[in-house]
Amino acid sequence: MTQFQQFKSRRQIFAARMESGVAIIPTAPEQLRNRDAHYPYRFDSYFYYLTGFREPEAVLVIIAASRDTAAKHILFCREKNQEREIWDGFRYGPDAAKEVFGFDEAYPIAQLDELLPKLLINQPAVYAAFGHDQSWNQRIIGWLNQVREQSRAGAAPPAEIHDYRIVLDDMRLIKTSDELQIMQRAADISTQAHQRAMQTTCPGMREYEIEAELLYTFYRHGAQAPAYTSIIAGGANACVLHYVENNAELKSGDLLLIDAGCELDGYASDITRTFPISGRFTPQQRDIYQLVLAAQIEAIAQVKPGNRWNDPHQAALRVLAQGFIDLGLCQGSVDAILETEDYKRFYMHKTGHWLGMDVHDVGEYKQQGDWREFQPGMVLTVEPGCYIRPADNVPEHFWNIGIRIEDDVLVTHTGHEILTTAAPKTIPEIEELMQ
Repeated sequence: MTQFQQFKSRRQIFAARMESGVAIIPTAPEQLRNRDAHYPYRFDSYFYYLTGFREPEAVLVIIAASRDTAAKHILFCREKNQEREIWDGFRYGPDAAKEVFGFDEAYPIAQLDELLPKLLINQPAVYAAFGHDQSWNQRIIGWLNQVREQSRAGAAPPAEIHDYRIVLDDMRLIKTSDELQIMQRAADISTQAHQRAMQTTCPGMREYEIEAELLYTFYRHGAQAPAYTSIIAGGANACVLHYVENNAELKSGDLLLIDAGCELDGYASDITRTFPISGRFTPQQRDIYQLVLAAQIEAIAQVKPGNRWNDPHQAALRVLAQGFIDLGLCQGSVDAILETEDYKRFYMHKTGHWLGMDVHDVGEYKQQGDWREFQPGMVLTVEPGCYIRPADNVPEHFWNIGIRIEDDVLVTHTGHEILTTAAPKTIPEIEELMQ
């Protein structure tokens, strides 16, 4: 299989699932950061999943097979332009892109408005992400109206509109061996970054210094970017779920929660580890940490074919609820705490999400009202936590303890595999590494 054969195979599968019609899938636009400086470019995940093409200003058009014609894959992209390449770098151009990436046809992006209406004539359906981008909504509507204007000549626009994301979400949810190899490599890089953070951290540093160590490790090992904005949260900051300021001083006796992962070749990793800034857990920190770890172990055990999406969450909740009772944080029975949701004072989020090209990846969590069954090839995170803010009826020695433990887990035919297992997470492992 050539480097880009897997993308061609996906296009073929997608075209077959379309059954009929034309799909129009643009990549992401470039975004200005300020004045004439752009943010680092990142392609659209759906577009890249089907093309492997990383340049901006590109559109994929797939025409499903009909009774008389085979399916056709068409790329619109920037033309070769030696002057612009001096300023902005290499670009394939339509001819080379067609050859390298295996498209049936390729045209300059400047011809998109001219050719798209012709491709839509007498097609039964159009597949597009209506509602995602208003400018694209209007552009597609304009092409459809151009076809309607030719009705006296026998031209008819597509009578049906479908969302290509519905088809692609199910495809992306089950990872191929090629995808899993990339995801394992991304997990390995992120694991090394978390290990480096543990070895580097000491009182008096600032959160952004640890973030710099993470970024250094990501890029040094070939990752193209962080998969999301890293959370480097010391002390009370760990009780803010999406804390991203990353500028506070790290103090002896506090914990440091790091939620960070790299992106490699379009695929995300996502790891959270929590450890003591001074290298040793206090007794109270140890109690809460052991509780969260026990909840995660129980949740991961529920990840296997035939179980459903919510099973890990429910398993984690029961462990946490019992722990909150034992530590005096909640009163009553486990069932009562779950029914009243009293646990949400200390644990207010779900226990995971799908993982893939996006860190919160595509795929429905329910089907026809029931939680989705796990199938081999799915990848998810498992991330229980506990966040204790100062409050009445909460023992003061637990105040400002925020702990989350997160791993990336693959569903296999026989159970599961933890992609991030090399990242230390038991108390002895962490304390030994930090010494």
